[in-house]
Amino acid sequence: MLDHSPDQELVGRSRGGDADAFRALVERYQGVVAGVVIRMLGHGDEADDVGQETFLRFYKALDTFRGEAAVKTYLTRIAMNLSLNALKRRRRLRQRLVRWSDPGAFAAASAPVPDPVVEAERSELIQWALGQLDDIHRAVVVMRVLEDRSTRETAEALGIPEGTVLSRLSRALKKLAPHLEPLRSS
Repeated sequence: MLDHSPDQELVGRSRGGDADAFRALVERYQGVVAGVVIRMLGHGDEADDVGQETFLRFYKALDTFRGEAAVKTYLTRIAMNLSLNALKRRRRLRQRLVRWSDPGAFAAASAPVPDPVVEAERSELIQWALGQLDDIHRAVVVMRVLEDRSTRETAEALGIPEGTVLSRLSRALKKLAPHLEPLRSS
């Protein structure tokens, strides 16, 4: 059953621990948040995660929310900031993968891509390409390239010598290169 109480009343009740009041706010604004996030990121798990994180951040901020902005505006701002952060993470991921597999392709990969659908397709391609690697090579790429850990940190985390990290990384990047070719031409 929908609660038609004003937003500020629901916020006050939510601060007091009323889960039904917070649920009413989520139900009232989930469409707004979803619209922002999907337009920014496209459909998918990442968009779902950002939508959930938006409400989690709002919940954690209830005690400091002063109501100077409308709840809708506040949630939209949180959703937009989280979406922009997700796009930055995608871009960094793409840049790292392309940089590591072909230093000459870095400039093309770092060009801004305003279309979230294109960004989603690129992210899917990178994930698919990583899936083409066996576990030992994927682990090195994830640690060394995607998490940007040093060779030493990667070696310690995986329990292998630094030379093995470097050789596995080299082999993995050679295997990834043909799969990432579409990123270079876009």
